[in-house]
Amino acid sequence: MKLYANHWGQGRDVISLHGLFGSQQNLGTLNRNLAKQFRVHGLDVRNHGRSPHSDDMNYKLMAKDVIEYFDDHELHNVDLLGHSMGGKIAMTIALIVPERIRKLVVMDIAPVEYDHKCDDVLDGLSSIDLGAIKKRSDADSMLALFVKDSDVRLFLLKNLYRDKNENYQWLFNLNSIQKHYCEIVKTPPTDKVFEGDTLFLKGEDSDYILPEHEGVVLSLFPNATVKVVPGAGHWLHAQQPDLVAHSINSFLKS
Repeated sequence: MKLYANHWGQGRDVISLHGLFGSQQNLGTLNRNLAKQFRVHGLDVRNHGRSPHSDDMNYKLMAKDVIEYFDDHELHNVDLLGHSMGGKIAMTIALIVPERIRKLVVMDIAPVEYDHKCDDVLDGLSSIDLGAIKKRSDADSMLALFVKDSDVRLFLLKNLYRDKNENYQWLFNLNSIQKHYCEIVKTPPTDKVFEGDTLFLKGEDSDYILPEHEGVVLSLFPNATVKVVPGAGHWLHAQQPDLVAHSINSFLKS
């Protein structure tokens, strides 16, 4: 699958992967900050943003899409970063083709299987009758019955757009995400090891990376370090943009 991408800056290649329900625009501030030192490629993964939709979705396929992007652009020895689901895609890539990855940055996710944290989000998105809404606030009112956090709703509704007939549509492929959500919460599918330098960034107030995850992290990424970002939750790149950008810049340049 040919993925949509934006590019910023010059220098060593850095590949940036967003999380579930997002797009490369969600990491735009971080990408542009990193682009002061690097050539940053912000990708929309399958079923998200401007990339193609597919009925199939799992980590091996999403990793394969990104590796195909590497091939198309003759990219080798790249730095790779990802947030949440994008972090799991990045881990999968590093474990499948470790020879093509120089350094790995994983933002607020561990290589473990999670509970279904997004069930309420999926129920809320499914409840929205796109044919019935006249304005974005109509969708927000419907979604608020399931998702109480207004910031999360704002993030989700950035995916709402009007097609050429002025009808509202989702940028992401909601049906495929729902169908394969059980795959998205799983651990990266590999029995290999990535021995390159790896940085895990954990939001201080987030429960996605926990002390009990240390063993599995080091078993797959023996040269990993974990850094806690104070005053941040799961959306650490949005809540502490300067600190996150500085941490990643320092790691990639070291």
